[in-house]
Amino acid sequence: MQKIRKGDKVVVLTGKDKGRTGEVIQVMPKEDRAFVRGINMIKRHQRQTQTQEAGIINKEASIHLSNLAVADTDGKATRVGFSVVDGKKVRVAKRSGDVING
Repeated sequence: MQKIRKGDKVVVLTGKDKGRTGEVIQVMPKEDRAFVRGINMIKRHQRQTQTQEAGIINKEASIHLSNLAVADTDGKATRVGFSVVDGKKVRVAKRSGDVING
């Protein structure tokens, strides 16, 4: 089970976007990286195709999982632990003790 999953609200711990929050849109567990909406934006030159016109587009680049932390109920970063509730393994926020949905 992964500590950070698609749909989680996360806080960026280091880098140019330090302190910003966003939603995880894709996780790549084999590379230990994730894409976060609105975080680590880069510019890409787009060649014209039948469906898209040419130009410079902004898109998210991946960010390493070690630079992300799950946002707690109050919006601050928290570590993630695991526990068994009702026979199921669930993720638990270490800061507040709340079960993380998902």
